[in-house]
Amino acid sequence: MVITDGQSVKNLTNSSFIFSHMKKLLFLLAALPFCVAAQSEEDAVFIRKLADEVLVNGKAHDLLRDLTKNIGHRLSGSPQYNKAAVWGKTEMEKMGADKAWLQECLVPNWKRGKDEVFIAEMDGRKQKRMLNALALGNSLGSGKPVVAKVLAVEDFNELEKRKDEVKGKIVYYNAGFDQRHVQTFRAYGEMGQYRRSGASRAAKYGAVGTLIRSLGGGTDNFAHTGSMAYNDSLPKIPAAALGLRDADFLWDMTRHTDVTVSLTTSGKFNPDTINHNVIAELRGSQFPDTYITIGGHLDSWDVGEGAHDDGAGIVQTMEILRAFKQLGYKPRYSIRFVLFANEENGLRGGQKYAEEAKAKGEKHLFALESDAGGFTPRGFGFTASPEQLAKIKAWLPLLKPYGIGDLEAGGGGADIGPLRSLGTVLAGLQPDSQRYFDVHHTHNDVFENVNKRELHLGALNMAALIYLVDKYGL
Repeated sequence: MVITDGQSVKNLTNSSFIFSHMKKLLFLLAALPFCVAAQSEEDAVFIRKLADEVLVNGKAHDLLRDLTKNIGHRLSGSPQYNKAAVWGKTEMEKMGADKAWLQECLVPNWKRGKDEVFIAEMDGRKQKRMLNALALGNSLGSGKPVVAKVLAVEDFNELEKRKDEVKGKIVYYNAGFDQRHVQTFRAYGEMGQYRRSGASRAAKYGAVGTLIRSLGGGTDNFAHTGSMAYNDSLPKIPAAALGLRDADFLWDMTRHTDVTVSLTTSGKFNPDTINHNVIAELRGSQFPDTYITIGGHLDSWDVGEGAHDDGAGIVQTMEILRAFKQLGYKPRYSIRFVLFANEENGLRGGQKYAEEAKAKGEKHLFALESDAGGFTPRGFGFTASPEQLAKIKAWLPLLKPYGIGDLEAGGGGADIGPLRSLGTVLAGLQPDSQRYFDVHHTHNDVFENVNKRELHLGALNMAALIYLVDKYGL
């Protein structure tokens, strides 16, 4: 080729430049699938290492035994809770956390008092029956026994229709789980209003006490406690939940005859007291001032051992720390492992954690909570933007071999919820929920009802998700 002028030289130079870069671009585009495949293979290999470590050498089940059998239930404000906080900090230090500390917060100090006595007397039959029941958390005691006829209603709608009959009665709400819901948390959410506000809605019309059908869908007769709240402008009457068999019995009897119940409860509040969130940290190698939080709540109700709710989430959180350290994993972001205080009857621990993070100007990228029991993991739910959720869903093939089938919109946890105001993406582990409300808030929430394999599978999948968020960000 003969070059005859400067412009031709310039054109040729530009053409050569463009051609050269086009070749590079085409090469990169051609190589992209191989890069993605290589990354996916690298991730799969590491997650397999996590699986081997957690499923073969995992300590979550052993930790849960220690927590439930040597400490037991951990009601906010109780000596057992304080013992559990020291235990959690000590164990995470042993696992090799870069640092661990206690974060002070004031919590409600409700006490159940002596055992409740519930007697149903059927007029005209001279029958008496002890009813298995538990006073609702945060309810106030009756003082002396409250003896009154029962007004049994199906729901709030019936209460409003029969409001003129309420005065001087003990109102019983028979509203129960809608068994058509495959997702049992949906049924729980619908019926939770009777536990939360049933007492005040009945007190508005002159009721002297309330009973509810326990928030569960099982076939046993364990009563379920749980948090309620009073309307301060109305009388604060005693409130309790009946075991499901006794709930059926009471409902059936009120269909045929008058029933009188003697209700004695002793709940009271002492002044707020100090408890602590327990926090351990692995310092990030690239973004040490940006945080990923993993956690569950350390407190429980004062019945049972708090094994599924939420001992399972606590020990899964701790197991992730142990497994990362055992594998020598160095996170890019700082990862915090948090055992939250006071989820059950106040949410003070989660609020304190978020308040302090905001006050310090901390950036919190992601938060994951386990508070739905230690059953077989099925998926994760996320509170995130559509773009973030799309990125997360691309990881499903890496999690699917370990039982995760769904990565869906909508999820998080009560303790990490306050972090959303900081722009944090939230997620919650979603185990199979069919048996959860058989044990939730009951005497039956004990270590023996937690399966080791299921518990460890949950910890493994949480660890894998944290690894992916840490590696790729959001």
